[in-house]
Amino acid sequence: MRIGLLGTGPWAGFVHAPALAAHPGVEFAGIWGRRPEAAAELAAVHGVPAHPTVDALLADVDAVAVALPPDVQAELAVRAAQAGKHLLLDKPVAATVDAARAVEDAVAASGVASVVFFTTRFTPGQDAWVAEQAAAGGWFTAHCHWIGSVFTTDSPFAASPWRQQKGALWDVGPHALSVLLPVLGEVERVTAAPGPADTVHLVLRHAGGASATVTLSLTAPPAASARGAAVELRGTAGVTTLPDRDAQPVAAFAHAIDALLAAAKSGTADARDVRFGRQVVEVLAAAEEQLLRGDGAA
Repeated sequence: MRIGLLGTGPWAGFVHAPALAAHPGVEFAGIWGRRPEAAAELAAVHGVPAHPTVDALLADVDAVAVALPPDVQAELAVRAAQAGKHLLLDKPVAATVDAARAVEDAVAASGVASVVFFTTRFTPGQDAWVAEQAAAGGWFTAHCHWIGSVFTTDSPFAASPWRQQKGALWDVGPHALSVLLPVLGEVERVTAAPGPADTVHLVLRHAGGASATVTLSLTAPPAASARGAAVELRGTAGVTTLPDRDAQPVAAFAHAIDALLAAAKSGTADARDVRFGRQVVEVLAAAEEQLLRGDGAA
């Protein structure tokens, strides 16, 4: 499979490009970016062509990996799917529910494979834990926090305009939901309340009957963001917690590439596909609407 990369930002440079270049099952076929000079620089690092336009890249590949802001990603994902290209997307798949549904519809119409890179769900030990808890069932409640200090340190991601606009809800919220939804079921009811700076607190009611509380932040003091991701489940099987990460993001992205190859070969949708990505966006959008209204309504 020939895979092209759309995007040249820090995540593309740190994760997507190295993983594509190193993966033995694909050919890294080139890069397109909104800044041609950045695309040329990243392409030179990996010895691949920098394509002058999106259409030029699409004409030369079987699939695209996308490392772009969610609103840009959604628009280009639709174009790629309509061109018959498989999709390896990043989270969140879109910035609105309508845009997420447009991507989902384009994938369904074209029959291409899709995978959304939720890092935790492609870290082997953590994903195995999710599958084990989903199979066990009987969960009563969950408590989750995903706390970072992107905006209180010199993180390369702090300058991202979409992160500055959307904050923790849309950046790390998808990670939390990617763990909770497979275990507890789809969210039927969400209540959102603001905390300090971009911090958000969610209370979720799931289709399986369980409830969950979630705290999200990118503005925590650095000392408060130690072990920033945690999920605890309580139910008939007792108490269990999400294990620590056992793979770095580049290795996790390699597993996402594996998943895309498997889905494209078998024709069977991966559980972490664009449909699941759309479900995550629906929860984020519902929470965002409440925060914007400021009334805490469910």
